[in-house]
Amino acid sequence: MIVVAVVNRHEVQLILDPFRPKNPALALSLPFYVYLFGCLFLGVLAGGTAVWFNQGRWRKSARTYGRHARRWQAEADRLARERDEQVAREKKLISAGQ
Repeated sequence: MIVVAVVNRHEVQLILDPFRPKNPALALSLPFYVYLFGCLFLGVLAGGTAVWFNQGRWRKSARTYGRHARRWQAEADRLARERDEQVAREKKLISAGQ
């Protein structure tokens, strides 16, 4: 990146007035590497945003399945506790009957 900046350090004028290019109302004069890095940054930002929006349905389904998994895990834990309590009661009854 340093080499790109050193090689492309000459000034370039970006004219943002298409109707008067000889006497623009709005123009920027910056080193060329600033434009290169700016375009790179904007491309990464636009690509990341597009990917984030595109993967929204997968994040939603992951949240939904996560809620279902937590609910079923809680149900399994509750049933295991009930089973353990039932087994303990049966053992207590058997030992009391002897």
